[in-house]
Amino acid sequence: MAATRIKICGLTRAQDVDAAVAAGADALGFVFYPQSPRYVAPEKAAELARRVPPFVELVGLFVNAAPAEVEAVCRQVPLNLLQFHGDETPAECARFARPWIRAARVRPGLDLVEFAASFGQARALLLDAFVEGYGGGGHVFDWRLIPPDLSGHWILSGGLHAGNVAAALENLRPAAVDVSSGVEIDGPAGKGIKDHAKIAAFVAAVRKADGTL
Repeated sequence: MAATRIKICGLTRAQDVDAAVAAGADALGFVFYPQSPRYVAPEKAAELARRVPPFVELVGLFVNAAPAEVEAVCRQVPLNLLQFHGDETPAECARFARPWIRAARVRPGLDLVEFAASFGQARALLLDAFVEGYGGGGHVFDWRLIPPDLSGHWILSGGLHAGNVAAALENLRPAAVDVSSGVEIDGPAGKGIKDHAKIAAFVAAVRKADGTL
């Protein structure tokens, strides 16, 4: 089995970018959704991106952004992947000259097989919890809602942390995992502020699980 790819999302500070890279993250996520507490301005994201060494991918998260806004960010930040987390259609996702992934807000009644077919041009689907607003809110969704015949690459998100990610890998075998709140400092002030020990523990838990699967 190939090594599980790891994305640390919602980065806002230089020291947190450095910690994620040092721990061995494969991808770093920057949130360009102004309503998010993890929002980072494009100018700041460009500054953070300059700290990132080769072969670590940069992912930009957008929620129902105007095309001009996405294009402006892409001119400023060397993003490798675009992540669409709102109500974007397949055509709206595919209009930019970048590979992209599409988030699915998993809940009973959502046909993930049909959803995946609709977004067949996506590099992958990102499966997250359905909550009011956008983003998973740090909640774990019912993994039984993932159909065994879901095709293509998919990324597991939603409430992951070092204590549950091994079980997720053992039971689901996603291509990648995406974590944000699960590696943040405790308390309401922690959104967007990463705990470096939690980042290291999360990456170590994934790598340990990879070795036992």
